[in-house]
Parts: sequence; structure tokens; C-alpha cells
Amino acid sequence: QVQLVESGGGLVQAGGSLRLSCAASGRTFRTYAMGWFRQAPGKEREFVAAIHWTGGNQYYADSVKGRFTISKSSAKNTVYLQMDSLKPEDTAVYYCTAGGRLPPNDYWGQGTQVTVSA
Repeated sequence: QVQLVESGGGLVQAGGSLRLSCAASGRTFRTYAMGWFRQAPGKEREFVAAIHWTGGNQYYADSVKGRFTISKSSAKNTVYLQMDSLKPEDTAVYYCTAGGRLPPNDYWGQGTQVTVSA
């Protein structure tokens, strides 16, 4: 099992920035990739970004490409999501994920709320 704990959500104005963090613990040696999904009210959960844990290759949804950056610290077993130029449509609960495939979806964090005001 892998445990994931997110932090860094909050309220920000449009055009602002936030950085989400996700610390992984447990059987992390089985992790192939980590990533982020989000779910807005009344919408389906959607993929946001992912990173290959060993190689560092990054993958993004078209809606966030050029604005969001995913990164990792192997020493800290932590993945980050730097979100810049935020838009109201980015408002959602953001979930950290980990797993053995891309996009990773075997393990999920509890979620952190991101609210972008117009």
C-alpha cells in the first residue's frame, strides 16, 4: 500500500499561483508514476498531470499545458504541482495519485480544494 497526503490548496485570484505538494509513504518502491487528477462540482474527475518516477518524463492535460508544472523530489518521496496563471475553471478538488501505469490511478490521496476567484 501507498499512502498519499496532499497539501497546499486554497483560495487564489485569477492569474495567481499555487503549489500543491503530495508526500508518499509506504511501499513507494513499487511506484512507476505519480500524478494529479481534479474534480470540479458537477463534473467528472479528469487527469491533470503525471510524472514518471524514475525517468522524470512529464505528461499534461491540454487544458493546463504551459500553465502547470509537475515535479518531484525522490529524496522526499514528494510530488509537486506548480499552478500558474490560474483560471476560475481550474477550481476543483485536486487529488494526488500514484501507481504502476500512466496515468497513475492505483492509489489516491484525500484531495485538496483549489478555488480560483474571478
